[in-house]
This record gives sequence, structure tokens and C-alpha cells, in this order.
Amino acid sequence: MDSYCGYVALIGAPNAGKSTLLNALIGNRISIVTAKPQTTRSRIRGIANTDKAQVVFIDTPGIFEAKPKFEKAMVDAAWSGADEAEITVLVVDANRGLDDDTRRIADSLRARGKRAILVLNKIDKVEEKIRLPELAKLLYDIYDFERSFMVAAERGDGVADILTYLGAQMPPSPWLYPEDELTDASERIIAAEITREQCFLRLHAELPYGLMVETEKWEEKNDKKGRVLRINQIIITQQESHKKIILGKSGAMLKAIGSAARRKIGGALGATVHLFLFVKVQEGWKDDPQSYKTAGLEYKQ
Repeated sequence: MDSYCGYVALIGAPNAGKSTLLNALIGNRISIVTAKPQTTRSRIRGIANTDKAQVVFIDTPGIFEAKPKFEKAMVDAAWSGADEAEITVLVVDANRGLDDDTRRIADSLRARGKRAILVLNKIDKVEEKIRLPELAKLLYDIYDFERSFMVAAERGDGVADILTYLGAQMPPSPWLYPEDELTDASERIIAAEITREQCFLRLHAELPYGLMVETEKWEEKNDKKGRVLRINQIIITQQESHKKIILGKSGAMLKAIGSAARRKIGGALGATVHLFLFVKVQEGWKDDPQSYKTAGLEYKQ
């Protein structure tokens, strides 16, 4: 039987819904999803299969006008993901419309001459549906997309049509991953991302952007009930005052983060999880080359 396989990059402005779309396309939750922008830091690959084609999706950080070095590395990772893909999917928040970030991305796509399709996401949030064709036309005026789709990724509406189309665009190739594999991210990375997601959901304002989660210890065994994981993670923050907020009164905040993360890690990995969280202050961790490596980013002097 003929087989087809290739890479597809998901790009877009921060909070356009790329990670939600990826999770819907592969039918599982592997990428961090919150209501806050710029939560995805590195490229995460998700794998979806049609009858004959395997589509390897690259979920990239939101592309924005970055200034600090760490944020620039995130944007570089996004464009690197697009450059290695057979086709690029520009995801646009239909409710937000054509903002400056999306316009810059479309301009860059045109300059790169990349094959691309347009996905207008969150159409369920748009009160005046008549705006959708107008928004699509504005984007087509900037870039000649091969196709466009209108979806509500959070509900899964319209997502199957995207996968069918992309599967038909993949070049002849053996599949790169086993049929039942959903991502090439290690379980350690998935576990750390889930905990970081819970930090985003529970901590306010800018605090989550200044922290990183590392999986320090991983022990696995099997008992009569199945797979059991003991995981030690470190939440790294930049300031002592932030550590106090993460801990909360009598450790209540850290306990809430750990409890929610433990349940989600267990569900994602099919295991009973014993999760132990620790908080460490590391000033200037965003300038540490090891932090870039942990986040899957390239460090540049």
C-alpha cells in the first residue's frame, strides 16, 4: 500500500489557538493550553494519521515582535518550524481579526514563498458571522493561501476537514512514527509542560512568564494496579518574592498546582502519579544557556 508522510507547521500570533488546534487534530492533549498568550515556548510535534498519510504537526510558539533574547529565541523556533515543513498553517483568531502580529506573519510568509493554508479559528466566538468572509479577504489580499478553513478548535468543529486536506498534500514517504504514537516529546517534557500549564492557570499577571519547570527525578514501576510514576519537579523562578507567591499561604498554592498537575499527568500518561514539587529561585535563568536547552530553544550569543 502506498504511504505518505510529511511535516506541517502551525504558526500564528500569540493566543490564536494553535495548541488547541493541535490537540484537536491528534485527538489528545499534548500541548499546553491556557487563555494567556505566549504559553508555548518550544516546538512540540504531534502526529495524526489518515488512511494512507501520516501528518507530523509542529506546534510553534506564537510569533510576536520580540525584544528580550529568550523571547527572540521563541520566535526563531517558530519560523524554524515553518521552514522545515511541507506546508504551513496560519492560525488566526477570527474574533480578534487582523492584528499587527498576524499582518507581520502573513507578510513574512509571502517573503519566504511558503505553501500555506489559512485557518480562521474561534469562529464560535464571533457574534457577527458576516465578518468572517471579510476577514478572509483581508488576509488573501496579503497572501495567496492554497485553501482556507473556518473552525472552532476548542469544540472540534471543522477540524476533520483540515486533517483530510493536509493528508492529501503529504509527499510519498514511509511513516516516520508508529501508528499509535501521538507525539515525539518525551514523557518528562509532557509532565513538565502540564505542571507549567497549571502554574499559568493559577498564578496571576506576569508571574508565570518568569518561571520554568524541570523534571528532576523520574522513577517508574508496575504494581497490581498498573503503571506507577514517582516524579520530582522543580519550579524555577527569578525572584524570592515570586517563590512566596508560588508557595502560597502554608504551601496552599503549590499544593493546588501539584494536585491538578498530578491528575492531568496521570491521565495523559496512563499511570498512577506521585508528584513532588519544589520551588527554586534562580535569578537570570532566562540568560542561562541550559534554560534554552531545557525549553528546546537555540541559544545565541
